[in-house]
Amino acid sequence: MAQPLRLGLVAGEASGDLLAGLLLGGLRQRWPDLQSVGIGGSHMAAQGFEAWWPSDKLAVRGYIEVLRHYREIVGIRTQLQQRLLHGERPAAFIGVDAPDFNLDLEAALKAAGVRTVHFVCPSIWAWRPERIDKIRASADHVLCIFPFEPAMLAEHGIAATYVGHPLANVIPLAPDRAAARRALGLDDSATVVAVLPGSRASEVQYLGRRFLDAVAVLHRERPSLRFVLPAVPALRERIEALAREAGVADAVQIVHGQSHTVLAACDVTLIASGTATLEAALFKRPMVIAYNMNWISWQIMRRKRLQPWVGLPNILCGEFVVPELLQGEANPQALARAVLEWLDAPARVQALQERFTQLHHTLRRDTAQLATDAIETLLAR
Repeated sequence: MAQPLRLGLVAGEASGDLLAGLLLGGLRQRWPDLQSVGIGGSHMAAQGFEAWWPSDKLAVRGYIEVLRHYREIVGIRTQLQQRLLHGERPAAFIGVDAPDFNLDLEAALKAAGVRTVHFVCPSIWAWRPERIDKIRASADHVLCIFPFEPAMLAEHGIAATYVGHPLANVIPLAPDRAAARRALGLDDSATVVAVLPGSRASEVQYLGRRFLDAVAVLHRERPSLRFVLPAVPALRERIEALAREAGVADAVQIVHGQSHTVLAACDVTLIASGTATLEAALFKRPMVIAYNMNWISWQIMRRKRLQPWVGLPNILCGEFVVPELLQGEANPQALARAVLEWLDAPARVQALQERFTQLHHTLRRDTAQLATDAIETLLAR
């Protein structure tokens, strides 16, 4: 009897785990006996994935933050590489995002004869264009979630397929706000602010208190506002402590995960730059994007930027359709003021929702099938 197809995967952090879980759903439909191993989280585990390490081990952002965890991360990568090459060798390896970890691993596996796929093109169009050579050396094929990326990669001799963004299929074109509010126990007539300081410990460290201080400003100015904050389980205790320090423990409803429910329920969101901003756009919600990191990390990253935007909604729309407050600009007063500006401009909100609906249609494809087709073609070579 033929052996089951065996794939290695690595997804770092919550957004990668979600993307990989969606991909594994499509792969298992094509290959019901699929075996998948490596680094992942709960969404991947729900698809039968065997996690040798949890994805949150890689959930570190910023140069200084990575340096603090460098030895552990490199140790994990070395062990994983040895296990994939000298244990039960996979038919292919799929690195899901996490390019700093995955591209080096893919290069080593590719050199040893393992076919490699990178899912989510590194944002070389936004910053660090020098990565293009590393992508060529590392990936046999790149699965792209934005429509302009395959042509860009083809110019450099890299095979790629546009598969759409998986989240565009998961998130409905017309989210059910009333149902989301019922699920969270929120009154249908309330004005709700979603507070999303990020899913990484470093993000909560640098943004959490600023966001909650902004909540304090908003609560003083408009006591009727309702605030909901979805927290990943590992960070909930820290977020609750920050809420107490900011004096808003009684004003903020902290919920266990449920970020999509919270985004569906809200009128506006104060949100950390990252994949969550695209989720907010697909939910057609106005947002204030913020980011803050270690000062040295910021200086390095700022010099490598190629575009004026950092938020995905702005990058994809090619203009500042939503405000971005970065580093020192992300102070509580400015954050609160930007949130209020959305609440006081219904016509502006409606125009933004129409723009985001167009974007949703562009990104909506049968991602799992397109990605599975591309992987099957690669395996057949």
